[in-house]
Amino acid sequence: MQRIAGFTLIELMIAVVIVAILSTLALPSYTRYLQRGDLVEGTQALSQYRVQMEQWYQDNNTYADAAGAVCGVNPPGNPPQVNFQVTCTITAAGQAYTAKATGIKAVNGFVYTIDNNNIQATPNVPSGWSTSTSSWVIR
Repeated sequence: MQRIAGFTLIELMIAVVIVAILSTLALPSYTRYLQRGDLVEGTQALSQYRVQMEQWYQDNNTYADAAGAVCGVNPPGNPPQVNFQVTCTITAAGQAYTAKATGIKAVNGFVYTIDNNNIQATPNVPSGWSTSTSSWVIR
C-alpha cells in the first residue's frame, strides 16, 4: 500500500480559518496605524503656518493682508497637502487668526486648529477617537 502525501481538506480549512481570524484582528490595527502616520501632515502644516503668520505679524503689525480681509500668508498649498486642506480666518480686526486643517481622504473627519495664541485643538474626530480643546489628538 502506497501512502499519498498532501493536505486533507480539514487541515486546509483549519489553516484558512486561522488566517481569516488573524486578518480580522490585524487589518483594523494596521489601518489605524497608517492613519496615525497621516495625521502628522496636518499638525506639521499648521505648525509651519503659525511660524509664517508670526513672521508676517512682526513685519506688518497685523495678521491680515493689505486689504484686511484674509490672512496675510496664504495657507500651505505648494506643494499641495495630500491628506489635509488648510484654511485661515482673521478675527479681531486683523489682530487674531485661526488656522484649520481639515482631513480629506484617509483622514477624513479629523479637524485640527491653531490660533495666534498657539492654542492647539482637535474639535472634530471620527468615532472611536477623543476630541481635545487643548492639544492635537494623534492617537
